[in-house]
Amino acid sequence: MTTASERDPHSDHESPELLRLFETYTATADSIGARLSELTAAATANDPLVVATTSDIVLFPGGGRAPEIQGFRKSTRGFKELAGISHHGPAVASLLKMRELDPDGTLWRSESERLIAATRAARAANSVALWRERIAVGAWQGREERIAKLVNYSCELTERYLARALREPATFTAHDLRTHYLEAKGDAVGATVPMNAVMIATFFLVGMDISHRIIGWFDRHAIDWTRAMAVIVGRQGRPTAGVTWASNSVCATLRAASRHRLPLERLYIAPHAPSFEVAQLPDLAAVRAFEAPMRQLWCRTRTVSELGPLMYEGYPRFEAGAAARPVIDAHTAAVGEMPAIAGPDDWLALNTRLRVVLEDPRQLLSGCVTDYAAAQLIAHDNHPARVTVPGLDGAEYPPLPPPAPPAPH
Repeated sequence: MTTASERDPHSDHESPELLRLFETYTATADSIGARLSELTAAATANDPLVVATTSDIVLFPGGGRAPEIQGFRKSTRGFKELAGISHHGPAVASLLKMRELDPDGTLWRSESERLIAATRAARAANSVALWRERIAVGAWQGREERIAKLVNYSCELTERYLARALREPATFTAHDLRTHYLEAKGDAVGATVPMNAVMIATFFLVGMDISHRIIGWFDRHAIDWTRAMAVIVGRQGRPTAGVTWASNSVCATLRAASRHRLPLERLYIAPHAPSFEVAQLPDLAAVRAFEAPMRQLWCRTRTVSELGPLMYEGYPRFEAGAAARPVIDAHTAAVGEMPAIAGPDDWLALNTRLRVVLEDPRQLLSGCVTDYAAAQLIAHDNHPARVTVPGLDGAEYPPLPPPAPPAPH
């Protein structure tokens, strides 16, 4: 016999009859809502379905045809190598924050020494041959020498700045970080190019590579974007990132690849939906197993949306649209979205974006300029060599000059 403690804890206050009414429409596999989703899925079975996971894009062409896969982000060449350089700025700022939180502690010192050691080893491994022959990213072809010089500069400047901080901890302040490291306006460590430019250049290079491959991949497929079903599943970066159309860099890239023919109302972001790792799956049959649940997910969302005009004809409709990129100037105090970029020399907007991706929990750090990179590729027929990489093209990264002598005590 079932004891009171073993019974459903809700059974004493629930009405079975009203609960059954609730489940008739939703919450069960045979509900009215589920049946409607099944009908929608059957009606759209031949439509292309695009599923973006954490690291891959899968195209299910429809009609039972085999899926195709395009990897991006973590599974691609050069992503982690350049991300290590991109992260020099926030890594040094994190060490400063450690010192502010525990000025008498040793943690900031030991972590600074660890970053110096890792940076020194990376600098020793860096070479033109590494980028040209081993990492060998097609979208970066012709820029390998400049990339190697940028990497060497970032490493040497970071080592030098942290060595000074360890030697003269009183100088390690937020103002000093901005002046001598991030903005290169001082001469204490010989900085000639702002680290902000290094971060923008490396973020842009990664975004350009990913966008170039995705755009080219989709261009090889005859996709009716007006009927395409698109869903982005799983976590995108930090747990709070990429949950809106405007903050999701994958969304921006997909839209660019479609030449903006993919309507936003047909693209859903489902961070809590079950994702799958293509690299861990043995064959296309295993990937194909995810087609049905992904189509059901898309159709379940779509069917609810389609009830709106049926039920409320005559009332204002919802119209999907990514939030407009605000145009900023020297008087702008705050922004609610990533600002528009007027061009590769618009450093007010580019540096503001670096701040926004840190402060806005919806943003993905590495997605800082991906939308801009994708838009530039579309404007230049997907030819990376024709695109200007801010912070790299036209910038000089010579060896650092000798540092200024320490100030007398």
